[in-house]
Amino acid sequence: MLVHHTLPDGSQPLDTPTPCPAKGLDPAQRQRLALDALNGSAPLSRIAQQHQVSRKFVYHQAHKAQQALDHAFTPGPPARDDRVIFYLPVTRAWIRQFVLALILIGHSSFRGVTELLRDLFDYHLSVGTVHNIVDQAVATARQINLRQDLSRVRIGADDEIFQSGHPVLVGVDTESTYCYLLRQEECRDADTWGVHLLELVYRGFAPEATIADFASGLRAGHEQALPGVACRGDVFHALHELGPLVRYLENRAYEAIDACTKLERKQAAAERRQGRKKQDLAQKLRSARPAEAKAIALAGDVAVLARWLREDILSVAGPESAIRRALYDFVVAELHARESACPHRIKPVRRLLENQRDHLLAFAVGLDRDLAALARQWQIGSATAREVLEMQALPVCDPRRRRREAALRETLRGRYHGVCADVEELSAQVVRASSLVENLNSRLRNYFFLRRYLGEDYLVLLQFFLNHRRYLRSEHPHRVGKSPTELLTGEPHRHWLELLGYTPYVRN
Repeated sequence: MLVHHTLPDGSQPLDTPTPCPAKGLDPAQRQRLALDALNGSAPLSRIAQQHQVSRKFVYHQAHKAQQALDHAFTPGPPARDDRVIFYLPVTRAWIRQFVLALILIGHSSFRGVTELLRDLFDYHLSVGTVHNIVDQAVATARQINLRQDLSRVRIGADDEIFQSGHPVLVGVDTESTYCYLLRQEECRDADTWGVHLLELVYRGFAPEATIADFASGLRAGHEQALPGVACRGDVFHALHELGPLVRYLENRAYEAIDACTKLERKQAAAERRQGRKKQDLAQKLRSARPAEAKAIALAGDVAVLARWLREDILSVAGPESAIRRALYDFVVAELHARESACPHRIKPVRRLLENQRDHLLAFAVGLDRDLAALARQWQIGSATAREVLEMQALPVCDPRRRRREAALRETLRGRYHGVCADVEELSAQVVRASSLVENLNSRLRNYFFLRRYLGEDYLVLLQFFLNHRRYLRSEHPHRVGKSPTELLTGEPHRHWLELLGYTPYVRN
């Protein structure tokens, strides 16, 4: 359509066409138009009318969008397996650090290293050469291990793991997971433990406390080398002994119930058939019913005592140490009173608890001291600080927590959030079990099973590697990407291969 305009002088200009609406659409509008046409949200005629374009233009834009979608989702040609990804300069230095990585990261044996190099690299290396490579790294690793200052170890966890009948003495810092002791010995008596602990003392080892199981040699050596330092008992071992006892008594109660039920069924069947009860079954029932009642009562009582010990006496959020000690003695006395009902099961557990009371409750003494110091800092009572600790131990959905929290807010007012933060941090630092050293033992087992004889040099290198290898993952976010040495010292260090004198390969 042509539109005629009149110029100011009255003359008629040349005819000028009106702009085409399709040309005025920007790329975003064209894309929206094509999508509307593809998804069928409206008829094409209506879409064309809304944008003042022709149906042919709408079809063209929809076809262009469909082609783009088909191209985007069309699978490309399969990648060639023989395509070179990158080139690796294999030198003698690279071979040596590759050998160390296979042994320490890949848990490979010496012969496994030679076989892998032969089959994948067509490179022949003798077992003796592999041994020499490892031996050369030991000297550097030993110097680095001995230079480490151990004065920052706050609480140590000690244990023993056996390899081919010989004990391996293990010690780890519970906060940084730094392994400060890894030695194989002929025995695990007090003198052996005492000598190694004294060597650690010369390197600055002065913990607030240590934690261990109930091995007599370990505890005697600790008392000789670290007088005045508490050696706490491992709560896990004590509770672990109670678990099988509770399950055994419960199973025995179920068996007594089942035996009584079977006799009652037999008696009922005999009464239906003969019209009277059988005397022999009646006699057995008179003996079975009291036995059933005793078994049920014993299982229930021991289960309650175990739950008290686990959830109240040995828990972090509990009463002060003097009250815990009285409750602990009560539980032991109750177990002793029921010992005659099942002596072969109850007596060993009762004797363990009776002999290790002070060791198992040692953490509570330190907790009382720390709570008192926190209370003085915030100028509140120790009972109030303990009330905060017990409140935080309750589940968030528990109504009792809301009531206690409201009362504490009213008492503490502006100090509430600060006190809660400090108490939460304090409770997280309480160590009751040697879980970290048990975890380390499980990782050591993956290395030990390859070798019948370990040797001091191998353990030196393994200790160096475990302390300088950075964690890829952890339940504690602050440990991810850091090594135990970095967590202990707070300072970064080079890659463990660089510490041994190698230059790790970096791809351009």
